[in-house]
Amino acid sequence: MLYKHTVLFSSGFGKVNLLEWALEEELQTELIDRSTREFRLTPNADYLLNHAKAVVDATRRLREAARTESAVRGRLRLGVIETVVHSWLAHSVRQLNASFPELEIDLVVDMSTTLEKRLLAGELDLMVGIEGVNSSEITSEPLAVYPVRWIARAGLLSAQREGLAQRLLQFPILTLGRGTAPHRMLEDIVTRLANLSAVPLEQTRITCSPSVAAIIQLIRNGFGVAAIPWLFVSSHLENGEFVEVPLQPVPPPIIVSMSRRTNAPVAEHAAASAVRAACAEYCAQVDGRYIESLG
Repeated sequence: MLYKHTVLFSSGFGKVNLLEWALEEELQTELIDRSTREFRLTPNADYLLNHAKAVVDATRRLREAARTESAVRGRLRLGVIETVVHSWLAHSVRQLNASFPELEIDLVVDMSTTLEKRLLAGELDLMVGIEGVNSSEITSEPLAVYPVRWIARAGLLSAQREGLAQRLLQFPILTLGRGTAPHRMLEDIVTRLANLSAVPLEQTRITCSPSVAAIIQLIRNGFGVAAIPWLFVSSHLENGEFVEVPLQPVPPPIIVSMSRRTNAPVAEHAAASAVRAACAEYCAQVDGRYIESLG
């Protein structure tokens, strides 16, 4: 490299190493100030030296990337919400096991708010939840969007559109993700529907559960009307057990994001890339009405 070459001078005349001559010829510029017996680089050489160092750094990063697969070993503390468990978690774990056979996965399933606290506390390496994490220490990226619809047990509500909102609000509204942006937006929608339908707001109820299975069972029992992703009830809709309630506005979609510490080691960034790819592959195999990749 340029900054590794040396120039040799003798008392009677200067002897310049042939490598320097060749390098100067190649770069078409003078690199060594030969007007003095003291070793000194020219301004052009100083300028090129910075580029040379950048090349060395880039080469080092490239070598690290090439060694990433073998470097990804040990334990990955992965936190996910139930939305992921009931969609592409299994696909993601298979992808991680295939890509990094020496990686051991510790899986935590919980609400987004709890997972976020654990990530910030250093108790998780990677989390997938609703929305990203608002912190300068955390890197977040959206992975997928889940469209949400009003879902009820067949026969629970009259199909007549007039007075539909009023009839719907007589039941608890079942949903996921308390304290998240979709939950707050759903509260706004329920408030608007109540005002338009002359239903006292204090009579409306929103029941949150982190469990998809619990919400599906409550729909089946006729306990309430759910604002839930289409994906989780598609089979129930197809067999006629559940119906979509044609009420506007529809509930807000759920956007699932992946978060990790910004200064995470290379291994965790590599694992995150595998999780992102697994989500995208899953979305490509599923009806686009039910889930869409954002990765």
